[in-house]
Amino acid sequence: MQKRGHTADQILDVAQALVQSHGYNGFSYADVAQALRIRKPSIHHHFPAKADLGRALMARYRQRFGAALAEISASNARAAGKLQKYASLFRSVLQQDNRMCMCGMLAADFSTLPRPLRDSVRDFFGDNEDWLEGVLRLGRADRALAFDGPPRAMAVRILAAFEGAMLVARSFEDTSRFDTVARAVLGELKAT
Repeated sequence: MQKRGHTADQILDVAQALVQSHGYNGFSYADVAQALRIRKPSIHHHFPAKADLGRALMARYRQRFGAALAEISASNARAAGKLQKYASLFRSVLQQDNRMCMCGMLAADFSTLPRPLRDSVRDFFGDNEDWLEGVLRLGRADRALAFDGPPRAMAVRILAAFEGAMLVARSFEDTSRFDTVARAVLGELKAT
C-alpha cells in the first residue's frame, strides 16, 4: 500500500467512520473538515474529488480486511474456529459506535457510486466469498464442517447473512441480534 501523510490518513479515518455510519452520499468534505478542524482545500489537496477519496478508502479497507483474513488463515484454528473469527470481524465493527461494514454501506448506495468504486465493492465481496469458500472446502475435507451444496454457495450465504444481520442489529442498536444470526449460520455447518 502506498505511504500517505499524517493528514491524509486522518482524512481517511474520518471519512471511513462517516461512510460506516452515514453512507457514501451521507457525508461531504465539509463534514470531514469540521471533524478534523481543517479547511476543505486541505482535503482537496490530498483527494481532489470525492471519487478519489472513495477509491483510497476502498483500497485501504480491502488491504486491512485482507490482512485480517490472512491472519485468521495463518492461525492454528480449525475451519469452524476460522469462521468464528471471521464473524468476530463483523461484530467488532458494530461495536464501534454501531457502525456497519463499509462495503455494506457502500452497497446500499451502489447505484449512485462512481463506476470504479462499484467495481471495488464487488471485488471486496468477491474476496470474502473466495476466502470463505477456501475455509469451507478445507473444513469439509477435514470432516470438521458439513453442509449441503457447493462451498461457493455456502460462502455467498454466509456473507449475505452477516451483512444482513449487521443491518438489522444496527437498526435495533443491539449487537446480540448479529450474534444470534452468526451462531445459527455457523452452527448449521458443524459436522455431526
